[in-house]
Amino acid sequence: MLIALDAMGGDHAPAEIVAGALLAQREHGIDVALVGPKDAIEAEIVRHGSVPSAFQIVHASEAIGMDEHPAQAVRAKREASINVAMDLVKRGVAGAFVSAGNTGAVMASALMTLGRIHGIERPALGTVAPFSDTGVLVLDVGANADVKPSYMVQFAQMGSIYAERVMAVRNPRVALLNIGGEDTKGTELAQDVHRRLQNAGINFIGNIEGGEVHRGRADVVVTDGFTGNVAVKVTEGVADFIFRELRASLTAKLHYKLAAMILRPALLKMRDRMDPGTYGGVPLIGVNGFVLIAHGNSNARAIKNALHTAHEGAQSGMLENIRTALGRR
Repeated sequence: MLIALDAMGGDHAPAEIVAGALLAQREHGIDVALVGPKDAIEAEIVRHGSVPSAFQIVHASEAIGMDEHPAQAVRAKREASINVAMDLVKRGVAGAFVSAGNTGAVMASALMTLGRIHGIERPALGTVAPFSDTGVLVLDVGANADVKPSYMVQFAQMGSIYAERVMAVRNPRVALLNIGGEDTKGTELAQDVHRRLQNAGINFIGNIEGGEVHRGRADVVVTDGFTGNVAVKVTEGVADFIFRELRASLTAKLHYKLAAMILRPALLKMRDRMDPGTYGGVPLIGVNGFVLIAHGNSNARAIKNALHTAHEGAQSGMLENIRTALGRR
């Protein structure tokens, strides 16, 4: 199973990207195709004391910047690392794609190159939040700001399959993010989706409020891309605020610093649990291939974890299950 990795995607490319690929190979035995300028990739491999010939390098002469218009850049730069890596998946050379680059460009390239699974109206971006031992999948978190009820029903069905096949959750509990638990709460859209989800062939447990998501009551939480994106970013911001305040408090006085030294292992464990890099990235579910988008500031550890998730996901049978359950022939 070869994983196509965009070596030029992210704030710290290609250094951290290549370093992450090396870690993935050493720790998990994952075969990675590093896609980008050959000379730059080889220089990074050598800098880490490895031999370039031990890795598969696929040359790509262009890169798409984080500030470029996604669709325009994907169309104009056919030799961009994102496009070249995505084509490896389309041709069956690679089993999955990973990039820490421009999220919009990855989505545009996936739609143009791989296309949607037949019968899927819109793909969805999902993120795994650390609110349970297996994590809580929230989708959509940005791919579709404007949605129809049928889109959200498919998000729920695809999310349920992803949670079962990739996250190893048996009979995943699926909930609809809403402003109250009652069936009659929320907008007309939310009420319509609620009615439809009751007959969607999944383990739908009803509405869930924003303040309950972190309690792990559901394994999959469904919402529109606008609401999901805001919810995730607010959650990340609150987590960052708490850690900053905790750090400031623990360094304010000498005896606090001594206590912090004792608590350091527990604090580091908590930080790692909350770090998005622990889960590697967010999957784009509904396209004809396993596509994982890592955070733009991903370090080597995050890229390693993203490659591991992509490798496991590509072998999970998730795509085949979605095609069978939702695809129209």
